[in-house]
Amino acid sequence: MKTLLLDIETAPNLAHVWGLWQQNVGINQIIDAGYTLCWAAKWLGDRKVMFSGLNEDTAEDMIQKIYDLVDEADAVVHYNGTKFDMPTLNKEFLLNQHTPPSPYKQIDLLRTARGQFRFPSNKLDYIAQALDLGSKTKHVGHQLWIDCMQGDKKAWKTMKEYNIQDVNLLEKVYNKLLPWIVSHPHHALYNTDTEKNVCHNCGSEDMRRQGYAYTPLGKFQQFQCKSCGKWMRAKKSLAKVDVR
Repeated sequence: MKTLLLDIETAPNLAHVWGLWQQNVGINQIIDAGYTLCWAAKWLGDRKVMFSGLNEDTAEDMIQKIYDLVDEADAVVHYNGTKFDMPTLNKEFLLNQHTPPSPYKQIDLLRTARGQFRFPSNKLDYIAQALDLGSKTKHVGHQLWIDCMQGDKKAWKTMKEYNIQDVNLLEKVYNKLLPWIVSHPHHALYNTDTEKNVCHNCGSEDMRRQGYAYTPLGKFQQFQCKSCGKWMRAKKSLAKVDVR
């Protein structure tokens, strides 16, 4: 299974406003819509992190490169990408005359953080630090985006480091949360080289039998992956309840 980890950075929408609190911005107040400034991505397990931004490429080339990667991927890992990164990229694909990329599964780690745990904050930086995996690249804040929009080379150097570090953190958090991810794409569906049972989430063949799983109508052999810790059960029931 080809798994792509990605993160994008975008320019904000520009608009005329008359205040700072609970503003209702009308369409005629928009000066310029936001757009993708840059992206970073890597294939799961590879060392190389790929990057493209408006400091290095034209907007068309930048979008073409990430389109090709998404089109190649079986699964895309992101953090809040279901609501932000992927819809933003889809907008860019549409504006650049692309058809939809080849279908892929989405693995949104923010959903896992929110659904499985109760940390004080669900931000990627907090989760990564709580798990002792590192932290985001420090920067000046919103001014960094403004400076990059104005073509400042020093700001772009920081932005590139920031974007790449986010993807490196994303991979570390993914590997840590892997056994907790619900509805992860099943590796066996993408592995045509073996008939052995493999872990749904990591693809390892190193599993141990550990007790049984029970449903209202059946009993199933239960397994735990010795590589990532994911719990699974056999498809075939060992005992069934005869319902009449």
